[in-house]
Amino acid sequence: MILRKISRRLKDMQTTIIMVVALCFVLSTPLLIAMGLGYKSMALFREVPILNLIFNSVWEPASGNFGFLAYIISSVLITLLAILIAGPVCLFTAIYLTQYARRAVMRFMQPVIDILAGIPSVVYGVWGILVIVPLVSERLAPYFNVQSTGYTLITGAVVLSVMIIPFILNILLEIFRTLPIELSEATLSLGATKWEVIKHVLMRKAKPGIISAFGLGISRAFGETMAVLMVAGNVAKMPHGIFDPVYPLPALIANNYGEMMSIPLYDSALMVAALFLFLSVITFNAVSRIAIYRLEKKL
Repeated sequence: MILRKISRRLKDMQTTIIMVVALCFVLSTPLLIAMGLGYKSMALFREVPILNLIFNSVWEPASGNFGFLAYIISSVLITLLAILIAGPVCLFTAIYLTQYARRAVMRFMQPVIDILAGIPSVVYGVWGILVIVPLVSERLAPYFNVQSTGYTLITGAVVLSVMIIPFILNILLEIFRTLPIELSEATLSLGATKWEVIKHVLMRKAKPGIISAFGLGISRAFGETMAVLMVAGNVAKMPHGIFDPVYPLPALIANNYGEMMSIPLYDSALMVAALFLFLSVITFNAVSRIAIYRLEKKL
């Protein structure tokens, strides 16, 4: 009997140690990534002030000019435009599937959403080249009296929005599913319409989760590489409209890492770009968490 108790305690201790080690690994991974990127970026930070890197748009590595402004602006614009396209689509789709559609429709749509989420990004990029690029160059741009090759900001945003739709939509579906049905029933019993229940009760209750879903979607979109690289144009200059080509930070790293490393500080400059991406994603997530906390406190 005593031996059994000792054996159980040893097994519990072993399981606890394994779980603590796994937890420490998860917690330490972002810190290790930040330390590695910071260490590799220090060579450029010692030579060039960080403000000059952020607010300078001249990118001439051979001359020692590493201006990231055009790349940062391109990343921000393409991400915001993508979330503006994908956000309403995801929100209204989630409302319809959870509040209006029959269960058979939901059972049909769930695997479709999962399939979209599992498609490789390079496939989205090829689809963008074959469909969206000609559509923009031959239809959309001429409508606004603009000549364009089709490899533009709006092209990258459309492709990126399609990529993040299943990611955001899955989160929103789970949020609306977890809302207590008593909220709807109580409001309907007072004479409210179905849309009034959704607009004034369910949306208010789900607001923290909606913000969280959009925040995670922004983080997902900001770091997307391959599909955006294939359709955005990759021209290192400030965009002045939606029909101008853009060059996001992930595309800069993917296109240049491993090449031209004979240029001094080039490797460090690409690590600085990766560090900017990492800090931007952390900032998006932190802002989302703060907004969620304040909303939950009000509610």
